[in-house]
Amino acid sequence: MERDQPFLHMNGGKGEMSYANNSSIQRQMMLKAKFILEETITRLYRDSSPTCMKVADLGCSVGSNTLLVISNIINIVHTTCTLLNRDPPTFQFYLNDLFGNDFNTTIKLLPDFYTKLLQYKEHDSCFINVTPGSFYGRLFPSNSINLFHSSNGLHWLSQDPLLGCKDVASLNKGHCHIVSTSPPEVHKTYLKQYQQDFKLFLKSRSEELVPGGAMVLMHLGYHETPRRTSWEIVSLILNDMLLEGLIEEAKLEWFNIPVYEPTVEEVKNVIEEEESVFLERLEVVISGWDEGLNIEGGDGENVRAEIISKHARAALEPLLSEKFDAEVINEVFVRFQNKILQIMKVGKLESATFIMSITKKA
Repeated sequence: MERDQPFLHMNGGKGEMSYANNSSIQRQMMLKAKFILEETITRLYRDSSPTCMKVADLGCSVGSNTLLVISNIINIVHTTCTLLNRDPPTFQFYLNDLFGNDFNTTIKLLPDFYTKLLQYKEHDSCFINVTPGSFYGRLFPSNSINLFHSSNGLHWLSQDPLLGCKDVASLNKGHCHIVSTSPPEVHKTYLKQYQQDFKLFLKSRSEELVPGGAMVLMHLGYHETPRRTSWEIVSLILNDMLLEGLIEEAKLEWFNIPVYEPTVEEVKNVIEEEESVFLERLEVVISGWDEGLNIEGGDGENVRAEIISKHARAALEPLLSEKFDAEVINEVFVRFQNKILQIMKVGKLESATFIMSITKKA
């Protein structure tokens, strides 16, 4: 099974279409999840008092959001230690993503980050390392990590779920993801891949966590709203372009977006099957696709549609580039922006995020 596909990464660098400059929606979700991070760390410190707090951010991607996670955790731990009258620990952070991730852009932000850290806390008590590799498998020694954090990564699958399923793929011909007309077999195949991946993720993390260690996971999901996703919109656009003769059928064949957004029940079932961990809490947060965007002046709907399109492009362009040239990709996101604008005029664009706190069983 191919678990480190080099094209599964966000747009690197600091350009107009980079993830670093198009991830404010993800940042907003991190802020919304902070209360569960606080609750989890408080519980962890009541049961133990590590002198070195080892934290891994899985699927850290690129840019300042990664450093926001580190800052939040340091601040929460210091506050917790003060309340419990304990000495603050040394911190060891591991930034993890696939080998194709642009770690360099994040690393270049560290000097300023350390300078700011030094203003109110000890710089030499925080150490940051890069740990590349797929989180669908082992990354760290057994019993070595106190806390795992992962935001907006677990909906990405380890591989194309239809790879090797010729009969199922033919049923979804002309589409590269689950759409409203996809037969049940396509959905079941995606779900099966998700279940295998998430179970392996949980098993690997439980082996790496210290006794009493914890995880805080943020995970795109499906919850009581029409299943409208950016992945489906891109699939429908590519299908239109195929019918219009703008792309070759051979390029769309065997191209599938390896993403699955599960239901709460599907998530809970996998956690229950992996008996080494326990679900402490799961909250569902419904957010607008344009929530947290800073819109000033001009045509608000047009600007929102443009920013949403840039966010989607930052995530999907490397994957699309494996099959399609720049001209096709530009056209895809022109149409994507127009489609978003159409939807916004008649209804809401919302998505669900599952925020989970999970602990390792004794």
